[in-house]
Amino acid sequence: MKHWLNCIFLVGIIGLGFSQSVTDSLVVDSNYREDQFYAGVTYNWLVKEPSGLSQSGFSYGLHLGFIRDMPINKRRNVAFGLGLGFALNNYNQNMSIIKNGDRGFNYSIIDESEQSYSKNRFSTYVVEMPFEIRWRTSTAKVYDFWRIYTGFKLGYVFYNTSLYDGSLGTLRYKNNDDFNDFQYGLTLSAGYDDFNLHLYYGLNSIFGNAKVSNENLEMTTLKIGLMFFFL
Repeated sequence: MKHWLNCIFLVGIIGLGFSQSVTDSLVVDSNYREDQFYAGVTYNWLVKEPSGLSQSGFSYGLHLGFIRDMPINKRRNVAFGLGLGFALNNYNQNMSIIKNGDRGFNYSIIDESEQSYSKNRFSTYVVEMPFEIRWRTSTAKVYDFWRIYTGFKLGYVFYNTSLYDGSLGTLRYKNNDDFNDFQYGLTLSAGYDDFNLHLYYGLNSIFGNAKVSNENLEMTTLKIGLMFFFL
């Protein structure tokens, strides 16, 4: 019995050592990369809005994509990132978008003393290409770390919609040509482990040559939320 216990103990020690060596060989990777997938949710503020425009409800953004992590130093804690992703942006506000026959769309601020509505929003569906400069405190064995990623994001709006539901009836439109096809802006993500604050500031207008009461519609967006990164 004692002989068998000694054998089991010896096998256990050898197995533990082998398991540890295998684990170390799997974990230690001198060419490791970080954070190649991302997913996030943001609150979307409209900025540079026309006089009288206000937001209501929750204007949200959903973001999902892949970024190729390309370390540029020996420690691999500084990298470039270039990726491809998708975003859905939703904006609840009080600007009506009404089609004017074959002459495009009319834009106006809703006077709530004259008409009521339960829904009024526009949405954009965007293919995005983020470019980032990345700094983090990670190593090949450390998976919980601080990070600061900053950069630029270019987006192509491949689909847009607007919805009004109120005293004028239900008005739905899609693929309004007044939306800018391309959106671009600055980005910043910073945080520790899973939770990272994410900021995006648009550098160009959501709309092209549209006007509200003879005022150019030059509003862009500021997005604030959480971004999650994983391999």
